[in-house]
Amino acid sequence: MTESEWSFDVNLDDFERRVLDSSKQHPVLVDFWADWCGPCHAIAPILEQVIDDYDGKVRLAKLEVDEGDNMKLAGRYQVRGFPTLILFRNGEPVDRFSSARPAGYIEEFIDRHLD
Repeated sequence: MTESEWSFDVNLDDFERRVLDSSKQHPVLVDFWADWCGPCHAIAPILEQVIDDYDGKVRLAKLEVDEGDNMKLAGRYQVRGFPTLILFRNGEPVDRFSSARPAGYIEEFIDRHLD
């Protein structure tokens, strides 16, 4: 996956800084995905568009679970299927959903957690 202005790849080594610490300034939506997962690839461009539409009010961190030790984070947050998206605020997970969803669903999900 690629990085954009408001989305970035993350891994076990930089998760605390780029997700937990950053979520104290703005919500961070973490996409737990796998390269072999069709629904993960289906939702990826939808997530990018939705995040871009929020113009920095929320960030998207993309975590490929099969890279390096990233599966440890999937275990820590009890991710059972892919894709799973978890929204972090103030260093803590506050809500989640699984499977590919349309843009409207994702927007409503995010809107519930914005000030």
